[in-house]
Amino acid sequence: MTLNSGRPELIDSHCHLNYDFNGKTVADLVREAGEVGVGTMVAISVDFDTHPEVVAISEKFPNIFHTVGLHPHEGARWKAGDEETIRRAVKHPKCRGIGELGLDYFYTLSPKAEQMHALREQLELALETELPVVVHSRDAEDDLFPELEKYAKRVKSGNEVGVIHCFTGTQAFGKKCIDLGFYISFSGILTFKNAADLRECAKAFPLDKILVETDSPFLAPIPFRGKKGEPSMVLQTAEKLAEVRGITLAEVAQATTRNSRKLFRLPG
Repeated sequence: MTLNSGRPELIDSHCHLNYDFNGKTVADLVREAGEVGVGTMVAISVDFDTHPEVVAISEKFPNIFHTVGLHPHEGARWKAGDEETIRRAVKHPKCRGIGELGLDYFYTLSPKAEQMHALREQLELALETELPVVVHSRDAEDDLFPELEKYAKRVKSGNEVGVIHCFTGTQAFGKKCIDLGFYISFSGILTFKNAADLRECAKAFPLDKILVETDSPFLAPIPFRGKKGEPSMVLQTAEKLAEVRGITLAEVAQATTRNSRKLFRLPG
């Protein structure tokens, strides 16, 4: 990948590169991301059937790393033996986390009890493998926080806890998660007109606990609403974060890149 050296380096800490991008290849996405300064991407798994696709992308591109896990939408699919699937998957040298895991009570595509079971199983595996977790949280803070608290208190000293990805929660929830050691990741939602409360969170949370992401191909930021999200668009989220905090893009890039590298043990 050729990185535009005239721009601050950014990391897209959460993207789904094995999805459809209207004919664009991953090579296209990586090239276009590099042109705006996005030097590294973390490709997130959401189920075990498509995990090999994510791994193949990670293996092909030196600046792409990956995770392994089961999204709460798929919680009902958790079965005996999935623990071993994860144990094998984390042995890959580019696997950097467990997830996307969590709870989603907005859609409830899997029953709450089954989401909770899959969450607990994966949190235990994160403790066992000493990898950080990538957490999905939607309309489930009251049930999710106690699980995250129990997990975080058992994380080995010196290890990273994880990240609340695509944060859209309450400021109180975010602050409590930060106190546990979690990072908070902001997506293109930060640029949306109706996201004033989220921008207040972005202003209030400590910069050394913030990441930026695209959640590609979802949540394209302004001015790309209605299009597929792409890793290059993490630039617009970083620009909005800089605006909200009253600092430069270079300062945001330096901090969020450093934070992503620390969390996911990325080179650089």
